[in-house]
Amino acid sequence: MLKAGIVGLPHVGKSTLFNAVTRTRKAEAANYPFCTIDPNVGIVMVPDERLAVLSKISGSHKLVPTAIEFVDIAGLVAGASEGAGLGNKFLANIRETDAIVQVVRCFQNDDIIHELGSVDPIRDIEIINAELILADMSALEKRRHTREKKAKGGDKESKKEVELIDIIMPHLDQGKPALTIDFSEDDLEIVKGFFLLSSKRTIYACNVAEDELASAVENPDSHVEVAKVRKFAAEHSGAEAVVISARIEEELSDLSHEEAAEFLADMGVKDSGVSSLIRGVYHLLGLRTYLTTGVQETRAWTITQGDKAPAAAGVIHTDFERGFIAAEIVHYDDLVAAGSKAVAKTAGKVRIEGKEYVVKDGDVIEFRFNV
Repeated sequence: MLKAGIVGLPHVGKSTLFNAVTRTRKAEAANYPFCTIDPNVGIVMVPDERLAVLSKISGSHKLVPTAIEFVDIAGLVAGASEGAGLGNKFLANIRETDAIVQVVRCFQNDDIIHELGSVDPIRDIEIINAELILADMSALEKRRHTREKKAKGGDKESKKEVELIDIIMPHLDQGKPALTIDFSEDDLEIVKGFFLLSSKRTIYACNVAEDELASAVENPDSHVEVAKVRKFAAEHSGAEAVVISARIEEELSDLSHEEAAEFLADMGVKDSGVSSLIRGVYHLLGLRTYLTTGVQETRAWTITQGDKAPAAAGVIHTDFERGFIAAEIVHYDDLVAAGSKAVAKTAGKVRIEGKEYVVKDGDVIEFRFNV
C-alpha cells in the first residue's frame, strides 16, 4: 500500500490532522517541541460517494471503500539535513513515503507556540523544501563519489548515473526540487533509484483557524495566508493547496457521518477539508478507482493510472489476471443515468473490452476469465 507522509514544522497541526484523517487519537498533539518522535501510521478510507449510489442500484449488503496509508512524521527544524532536532530520523521517515502532505500553519494563536515566533507560511515551506534539497545534495555527492570510480573503469551504468547527478546538482543548488526537472522516461527510471526527497509529489494542507474555515473554503484567495500558499505551490511545483481546519476535523472524527455533515452545514461548509485532502493525496499518488457492484457488495478497487484491464483484474485475484478473457464495462455516470445495468445495456452503454483497454476512474467492471 502506498504511503503519504504528513510533514511540517513543529506546532503546525500535523498530529491533529493525522488524528482527523485516520479518525483515531493515536498521535499525541501537545504544545511542546517534538511531541511526535516515532511516526504514527494509519490506514485511511478514501471517501467515495459513488459507492452508496451503486449499492442502491444493486441492492448491495456491504460497501467496501479503497484505502491509503498516512504517516505522521516528527516536526522538522532548520538544519535537519545536518542532524538538527530529529533531522536524520525525520528525513529517513520521509524517504520511506511515496508522497508528502506538507501542513502549513495559516492561523494565529498566541496559546500555540510557533517554532520561529511568528506565522509565515511561505518561510515555513521554504525551510522544509530547503532541508529536503540539502539532504538530496548530500546523498548525491556521496553517490557520485562511489560511481565516479566505476565510471572511469568503463562501467556504463555508473557513467550514466554520474551524468544525471551532474544535471540534478546545479538544479538543486538553485533551490529547485528534483521533481521540477523534465527527465526522459529512461532517465527517470534511473533517477527513481536515487530516492530523492525533493522528487516526491507534494500537496499543501493550509491549516486555518476554526472561525476562518468557511470563508477560506468558499474563497481561498480572500484568506491572505492561504492565497500565498496557493500561489507559491502553483508557481514552484504545480502543486495543489487544500484548506483544512485540523482542530475542527479532529472534532468531526468523533461524530457520525450524518452528524458531521450537519455540523459542517451549520458552519456554511459543504465538504470536509480532510475528505478533499484524502482524495487529493490519492490522485497525487497516481492512484485511480474502478468499481464492482452486486447484491453481496459494492467495492472500490485501487489501480495505478494507466493500468490495463488484465492488471486491474489482478487486483481482485491473480487468477483473474492470469486467465483474463474480457471485461464488461459501463462507466459509473452512464450506469447511474440509466438506473440499472439492463437499461444501460439497452442504451448501448455497456461494452466488452479486451487486454489493451486502459481502465478509467469510475469504470464499473465485471471480468470474464478462465483458469
